[in-house]
Amino acid sequence: FVPTFHSRRLPHYHSIGQPIFLTWRLHGSLPANRAFPAATTAGQAFLAMDRLLDTACTGPLYLRRPEFAKMVVKAIHYEEWDMRHCQLHTYVVMPNHVHLLMTPLVEVSKVTQSLKRFTAREGNRILGLTGVPFWQDESYDRLVRDETEFQRIADYIEMNPVKCGMVSTAEEFLWSSARPIENRPQIENLPHNAAPSTTRPQAASLPHRIVAG
Repeated sequence: FVPTFHSRRLPHYHSIGQPIFLTWRLHGSLPANRAFPAATTAGQAFLAMDRLLDTACTGPLYLRRPEFAKMVVKAIHYEEWDMRHCQLHTYVVMPNHVHLLMTPLVEVSKVTQSLKRFTAREGNRILGLTGVPFWQDESYDRLVRDETEFQRIADYIEMNPVKCGMVSTAEEFLWSSARPIENRPQIENLPHNAAPSTTRPQAASLPHRIVAG
């Protein structure tokens, strides 16, 4: 059984206005065709792959470089502040992958395509490359079922650098929503006349429709 984060053959029940957890990774950041036991669920496969990404010492690790991480953070905020494509809740830019928890205000595919297209182009520009894949085509997505799962995912995202031993506290990591706003690295060309949305939805505003993940 060789799972993929996202299979185009299967329907994905994306819903505008419903929080969703997204993960995507650099091209070639995991060994090709890595197999898992047939009984492995999609969630278990994701956790196994995420652990491999967190402990990777080989493969592309471009996002640990400040110029790459800053570029991705800028693109994420652009989708919320300028494009109004989503309400951003939490995110983290790890050395070889990105976790994002958001509520889409347009089709999810529009947000992810916009983010990955821009950052791939900018990433390859920094590397001096053209026509080379930057992100892996596949991605992982999961609709948030309720307030409890929302909080668990939000904590998982912001604590990722701590669990990897990169920092002692989530607030220390430069490329995360856990970083206090006033201490985050300055990012050029972002609007500063309005504070980013950092309020997480209350239970009443979160849909409770359960979608198989």
